[in-house]
Amino acid sequence: MAGDTTARDDTTADHTVASEAAEFIRGRDARPPRVALILGTGLGGLAERIESPVIVDYADIPHFPPTTVAGHAGRLVLGTLEGMPVAAMRGRFHLYEGYTPAQVVHPLRALRLLGADTLIVTNAAGGLDAAQHAGDLLAIADHIGLPTMAGRNPLLGPNDERFGPRFPAMTAAYDPALRALAHQVAAERGIPLRGGVYAMVSGPNYETPAELRFLKAVGAHAVGMSTVPEVIAARHMGMRVLAISCLTNVVFSDDAGTPAEPDHAEVVAAAEAAGARLGELIAGVLRRLPTP
Repeated sequence: MAGDTTARDDTTADHTVASEAAEFIRGRDARPPRVALILGTGLGGLAERIESPVIVDYADIPHFPPTTVAGHAGRLVLGTLEGMPVAAMRGRFHLYEGYTPAQVVHPLRALRLLGADTLIVTNAAGGLDAAQHAGDLLAIADHIGLPTMAGRNPLLGPNDERFGPRFPAMTAAYDPALRALAHQVAAERGIPLRGGVYAMVSGPNYETPAELRFLKAVGAHAVGMSTVPEVIAARHMGMRVLAISCLTNVVFSDDAGTPAEPDHAEVVAAAEAAGARLGELIAGVLRRLPTP
């Protein structure tokens, strides 16, 4: 079953495949994680700081899809970071790769079944504020999930109460206490950290100038192609969520001109350059979390 990417339409199957993946990972004798880390494009370097790592290739885990995007290594790293048992996903899955929303969140469901109760998720995003700069970090306070609003939602279909309730609230999807802790750690370490709203689009094309103006008009501060499905699934399962965007380019546009065309290689390079500051921020947050 390793590498099986068959789409499944019922949540009983979703729970079954998550359980099978969790059992496989458990068999690798790693410490059960308390925190799940999803490391976005170019941001996987934090996983190298994990102590006593147990590394598992996605290709070996039942039902984990392969990653197909540059900057996503496709490995799960379990161990301890700042004294906290963690499982770090070096690479995630996207709707634009052709995966279903259920497949995108399948690894997170497996980690929840292993015991993770907190999700820290990172991504590379484009900034929508002319005052922003490439390399800025943004603590997500809320999101606008255009694909999930339009039917590409991981909770579609019959609900499985073993995961969570039929109608989970997203009023405080991004845990206020975790965000406050992140801002406190950032201030103590001299790391600039903005706050704002993240807009998800499906991709894989970058947005048109008109789309960028629309996203800014409806209140978004950053735009990317991930994160929202995982956050919805995490909140469905009762997990606390902290999400940090690395602004790899500023794509703000107005009628005065056309923005520069983004380039994926430049996005990866900018994320990697900011990775050390992001790693320090997350490490500081983990250091302050109550140990299990």
